[in-house]
Amino acid sequence: MTQTFQKNFKTDSIFFKAWVLLFLIGICPNIGTAQQDILLKDYRPISLHNTPKHKVQKAKYPVIDMHSHAYTTSESEIQDWVRTMDAHGIEKTVILSYQTGKAFDSIYKLYSKYGDRFDIWCGFDYSGYNDKGWSKKAIKELERCFNVGAKGVGELGDKGLGLFYSKPQKALGMHLNDPRMQPLLKRCGELGMPINIHVAEPIWMYKPIDVHNDGLMNAKYWKIDQSNSDVLAHSELIQTLEEAVAENPGTIFIACHYANCSYDLNILGTLFDKYPNLYADISARYAEIGPIPRTVASFFEKYQERLLYGTDLGTQGSMYETTFRILETADEHFYEHDLFGYHWALNGLELNDTILRKVYYENARKLLRQ
Repeated sequence: MTQTFQKNFKTDSIFFKAWVLLFLIGICPNIGTAQQDILLKDYRPISLHNTPKHKVQKAKYPVIDMHSHAYTTSESEIQDWVRTMDAHGIEKTVILSYQTGKAFDSIYKLYSKYGDRFDIWCGFDYSGYNDKGWSKKAIKELERCFNVGAKGVGELGDKGLGLFYSKPQKALGMHLNDPRMQPLLKRCGELGMPINIHVAEPIWMYKPIDVHNDGLMNAKYWKIDQSNSDVLAHSELIQTLEEAVAENPGTIFIACHYANCSYDLNILGTLFDKYPNLYADISARYAEIGPIPRTVASFFEKYQERLLYGTDLGTQGSMYETTFRILETADEHFYEHDLFGYHWALNGLELNDTILRKVYYENARKLLRQ
């Protein structure tokens, strides 16, 4: 009987498959529907690996956060933020206000009460940017903000349609390399005001939303609409950055978020090799570099003089701790679902002390002339 049973299994594949299916249904009655009931938006994997886990509450060295915003709007909230900064080793935070005019003055007045704990940067006033003589008018407001106390300019932003982050008006159709921008960029260099500029977005936002898109988990909320012929492609936006940097060797540019080239850091590295006045902050791209720790650690090793710590992720203490864990530890395959929306696991870079000191504060102090 045993021989007959084995023979049937070998020769009758349909019988074998049916037997296996019935067996699996017996031990896992929901096997046919379980996966179909799991929605992608609800996917929250827990690491199965028994690997080292570290909680880094305070950075190994003093930190200058070169990329944050005016998240707090009252003195009590700012006081709470300062206490959080103290607990986590944040020496100073740069507030990229986007603002000009009275709005900038108001933010400056609120944050400047805390002395050296905050540097407040202004925006450019794009009002009337299509009018003759706009550049001179915008420079006048830039100089006024500088005299009030602005230490730099930013965050400027261009995701393809033109400059738009600065308040109160967008400058659609005008990009960083536009001749109208040239006098302002040059004047920033003369005033010693670095410029923080956001160009493009992570590369997956330019890809079709399909089964091959590695950033699909976030695609519901973030996508570049390329159906508009006026929208510059990723490479074209990098070109606007390069031309502006090349044209203004006396001005410091900070391409935030790795110039959104975390998918191919060679692009940013090539720009670093060509232009000594270009830097990059590492803010809000910890999830993007977490899956490729060896590649990123090698990039930090080579360009340690040009990278700046930044967050752009709010004011919570747990946020700082996640960034420190990624930069300082060798932890592997861990998730941070509350802070990032991707499906993939993160890994630590385990940067050495020399690199940490430069990225955390030494490079920033040079730019801020402290």
